Amino acid sequence: MYEWFISRRYLKAKHKHGFISLISLISVAGITVGVIALIVVLSVYSGFTDGLRDQILGINSHIIVQRTGGGIHDYRAVRARILDIDRVVAATPYLYAQTLLSGPVGGTGVVLRGIDPETAESVIKLPTQMKEGSIHDLVQDGKARVPHIILGKNLAEELQVGVGDRVRLISPSGPLTPTGIIPKVKTCLVSGIFESGMFEYDSTLAYMSIAEVQSFLASGDIVHGIEVRVGDKDLNRADEIARAIVADLGPGFVGKDWMAMNHNLFAAFKLEKIGMFICLALIILVAALNIISALVMVVMEKGRDIAILKSMGATSASIMKIFFLQGAVIAIAGNTLGVIGGLGLCELLSRYQFIELPSNVYPMTTLPIKVLPLDVAIVAVSSIVITLTATLYPSWKASQVRPAEVLS
Repeated sequence: MYEWFISRRYLKAKHKHGFISLISLISVAGITVGVIALIVVLSVYSGFTDGLRDQILGINSHIIVQRTGGGIHDYRAVRARILDIDRVVAATPYLYAQTLLSGPVGGTGVVLRGIDPETAESVIKLPTQMKEGSIHDLVQDGKARVPHIILGKNLAEELQVGVGDRVRLISPSGPLTPTGIIPKVKTCLVSGIFESGMFEYDSTLAYMSIAEVQSFLASGDIVHGIEVRVGDKDLNRADEIARAIVADLGPGFVGKDWMAMNHNLFAAFKLEKIGMFICLALIILVAALNIISALVMVVMEKGRDIAILKSMGATSASIMKIFFLQGAVIAIAGNTLGVIGGLGLCELLSRYQFIELPSNVYPMTTLPIKVLPLDVAIVAVSSIVITLTATLYPSWKASQVRPAEVLS
């Protein structure tokens, strides 16, 4: 391939105008920086998405099964039927209530969650999030008169209480008397503190046993729903399993998977990821414009050489190929350096965790990095396509040189 030989010579040759070589180096650097930025930013977005998903699934289950129009009375039998369904790993009943919680220095609104400690530990990640105490402390013997409660870390700090202190649960829905509704008040003992890593949960969530919440709400032996856990391999197919559960239980039941319950949040992450990709791809586009400038100037400088080659029998396609290969070398060099640099920087950020994040703002303490092969492939292919497209016009321009006009 004499085209490749000549293209190589043009790349190595010292140009009359050193500015051409400088533009070529700037083009390589621009492509490199653009590819590095794209890989790192997309990896950060993927890390944030996965980190946030893990935090959400640490508190919530993969699937929630509820009965339309009210609570589930026969929840033990319903749970047993759910466990018999294929790809279901575990299930546990739950109760929710919005109440007030007061301590020695004030009070605040909380979401009270009733759980069954024996079955909940295989569905939610609360046992691994406990900083003090255990979820099994919620189960008491018959002699205990004060119910136990587990508080989020930020909630405990706001109320200035710790393990062993007492707090008061206040429900606005109490018995009706001639003087009005009297709120229900129950004194509870703080038996544990948990930290999920998400401020929203750690500052508003409290756990008690289902039996105590049923007694506090005077709701009878019912629950609001069944939380279901699926296998890690089936996490992205939770919607299919939810439909299978509802089909088995029959009419009157609904199933919501974690993707549907957090659809808006993850859709926003996806949209931001696409927008950031488009913005950073402009860096590569600018570098591609530099390639056009460099090749056009090379064509102008090598006009006599092109004319001589054509007079010796070189076709327009061969001339076009010479300059296309020259631009392709610049594009591939920049793209290769960018991919290597991007993966290397991601590895450094992931291993040494230089960048710390405030825990009261973000659900993780360090910058999350997750490199997805598909993202890297999309970046690399997009970069190659953009830069190779930029070489077409200068190459075509070179092929249009007329020997008679240049050599006359």
